[in-house]
Parts: sequence; structure tokens; C-alpha cells
Amino acid sequence: MRLVILDRDGTINEESDDYIKSPEEWHALPGALEAIARLNRGGWRVVVASNQSGLGRGLFTPSDLLGIHHKIQGLLQTHGGEIDAFFFCPHHPDDACGCRKPAPGMLKDISKRFQTALSHVPMIGDSEKDVEVARNAGARPMLVLTGRGRETLERLRARNALDGVEVFDDLAAAANTLLAEHGEEEADAT
Repeated sequence: MRLVILDRDGTINEESDDYIKSPEEWHALPGALEAIARLNRGGWRVVVASNQSGLGRGLFTPSDLLGIHHKIQGLLQTHGGEIDAFFFCPHHPDDACGCRKPAPGMLKDISKRFQTALSHVPMIGDSEKDVEVARNAGARPMLVLTGRGRETLERLRARNALDGVEVFDDLAAAANTLLAEHGEEEADAT
């Protein structure tokens, strides 16, 4: 089984400093849904791992989050794709939980649920937390320059901390690389 783990905000959809609190506020990044569908057609199972501290802050409800996930799935279906599972940390950053990225708890839960080691599983995201959680869980860190990705790249460069991190313009470019690595024809489709 081929598994890829995606961050949500800034990777699949537009980032917001005010949090994405409803389906109406959720807007896909150009090419992101198509990239997920191409990964699906190439035999990849796609999972989302996302910090959602807006729940712990009381900014939105679990029902609101479920509505966002339903919107994502509905839009993906129009492209022939799907997310296999949504994992999220609902805790406030001060809660010191083991699931909030960069802690590896969420990725370990994904590993258990999908019965696969994380050693070669790509973790694609736009933040330092995404890079760190991949490293902490033994996964393959892939940084996209959408969302907060450009700022993240500059911070990692300044600290000389880019070792082992693959950098891509966006999710579509990362998907192309994964598909090409496995010889899928979908790598050239857009």
C-alpha cells in the first residue's frame, strides 16, 4: 500500500489567520484537488493530518469541522478523488497533548490504522510543524511553498535545517514527483 499524509490548511486549501471555521470559508488551492485525485488514480491512499486548535479555542464546533470535511470530499468526488481519512488534533496549543503537530501522536495513529510503517511515507505540508512531525515520526518530509511554505523555507534555511526536506511549489508538483517515482502515467496529467 502506498500512503501519503497531507496537512490541510496551506497545503490543500487557502490558509487563514482567522481559522477556517465553516464550509463557506474553505477554498481549495489551485490544482490541489486534482493532485489528490491523480494520487488516488495512481494507487495512493491519501490521509489528512491537521492541527485544528479552533475546536479547543471554541471558534467552531465538531459539526462545523465535519461539514468542512464533507465539502472537501464532495469537491474531490467531482475530480474522481477522495481522502481516505481525516485525522485532527482538537486541542489548544497549551494543552500539551501528544497529538498536536509536531508531536508524532497523530502520525503514529495513522500508522496503526493503516497498518504501515512510516519510514517511507511522505508527509506533505507548508509549516515547520509539518516538517518536524515527519522527522519525529520517521516519515518523509515534503514542504510545499503554498500557504506559509515560503516563510517556512526561509526559516529552515536560516537555521540550516533543510537536510532531508524535499521542497515543491505546490501539492500538484509534489504529487507529480510521487507519481513519477512509481512510474505512473498520471504524473503528466493535469
